[in-house]
Amino acid sequence: MIAQMEQDALYDVAVIGSGPGGYVAAIRAGQLGLKTLVVEKDDVLGGTCLHVGCIPTKALLYTAELLDTLKHASEFGLAVEGVRLDWVALQKRKERVVRRLAAGVSSLFKKNHVETVRGFGKLAGPGKVEVKSDDGVATIRARHIIVATGSVPRSLPGIGVDGHLVLTSDEMLSLPSRPESLAIIGAGAVGVEFASMFASFGASVTLIEMLPRLLPIEDEEISEALAKAFKKKGIETLPGTRVESVKKEGDRVSVTFTGPDGHTGTRTVEKLLIAVGRKPRTEGIGLDTVGIEMEKDFVRVNGFMETSAPNVFAIGDIVPSQQLAHVGSAEGILAVEKIAGLDVTPINYEHMPSCTYSSPEVASVGLSEATAKERGYDVKVGRFPFGANSKASILEQREGFVKIVSEGQYDELLGVHIIGPHATDLIAEAVVALEHEATAQSLMRAVHAHPTLSESVMEAAHAAEDKPIHV
Repeated sequence: MIAQMEQDALYDVAVIGSGPGGYVAAIRAGQLGLKTLVVEKDDVLGGTCLHVGCIPTKALLYTAELLDTLKHASEFGLAVEGVRLDWVALQKRKERVVRRLAAGVSSLFKKNHVETVRGFGKLAGPGKVEVKSDDGVATIRARHIIVATGSVPRSLPGIGVDGHLVLTSDEMLSLPSRPESLAIIGAGAVGVEFASMFASFGASVTLIEMLPRLLPIEDEEISEALAKAFKKKGIETLPGTRVESVKKEGDRVSVTFTGPDGHTGTRTVEKLLIAVGRKPRTEGIGLDTVGIEMEKDFVRVNGFMETSAPNVFAIGDIVPSQQLAHVGSAEGILAVEKIAGLDVTPINYEHMPSCTYSSPEVASVGLSEATAKERGYDVKVGRFPFGANSKASILEQREGFVKIVSEGQYDELLGVHIIGPHATDLIAEAVVALEHEATAQSLMRAVHAHPTLSESVMEAAHAAEDKPIHV
């Protein structure tokens, strides 16, 4: 295959990486009739999100949700006995889901005439991608190149990840058995999801966060509500806490920390998860060969995902935007449509949804209340609790609320923040509303079916207009 590639015609688009940014870009390029090649270093397509990120994590989280529900089956009129977690079956199901979706990516490539080559891809000068594999080294020529190499978990200085006692999210997804105790450093989306999941699985969980609250990028009220929910769930949360040292002691690991009051404590656990963000995979991929400008570890791009090098684009986790799968996909489509000469518009990142699939779920889009005030808006806020929603009562999931942030003078919708049942699905309505410049009043006037969880969004808009109905 490598030898054949060097004899093939020039490609219109070469994509380095087949994650949700790269593979979506390739499919769109194929749809537009562009001769497209994807270079992938791994044996499977789909990247981090599909194999050691979004998909396997959510598969495990769904089992955790079912387990929590079955523990309270009697409340639904069901007599269920002997429910237990089958770790081996759980892992097999996760792998089935991943394999099915990976096969789907391969099928879509064939459907859209996207070619693939296995090997480590790097830029090798203008219009050139070098591919190194077991078969040798080949140089691919392309009119346009899209770099979509993704990211890897970050570590902390002085803390050695060994994949056994101290782990990243990659290793946590394939543990041979459930640990009895777990400490997590970092309470962003990844740390919060694993804390929620393993607490549901029956582990003792301690969640440590250096910043003053869980999910620091979310609205403060959402963070407060999540902390209360986690306390009820039995998760120990330690916000405003600095890790001082990590020591491995036989088959245990001890974490020593200092809290916001200056008090020092230690937790000794079976496993320690480092969840302090992800580092862009930009080393060793030849960025310097074409003179690409950087912003710290990230590739600098303009609004159309163009780098400083002519005809070289960058998307996904390697650019300084949100490191989210759906963001990378949107950037991939934008880049390809720019290449194809279509009329395109830069992405409005403030309209990108942020989702955390914990229990309870958290989702948001737009400005938080604090950010809106910082920008000088005359802020109006409306809230509606799921405890007053009929469908939430039917589901026995009454925890949480919807919060709407709007602007006082023109009633512009600025942000929507949700914590509670199916928040990650409900947020899509808010994304559409923001994209179409909705007002709180127009959202209030849009009739929502009853009984549904989505009524809570409408009811929060009612509250923002000082016209609450069910509270």
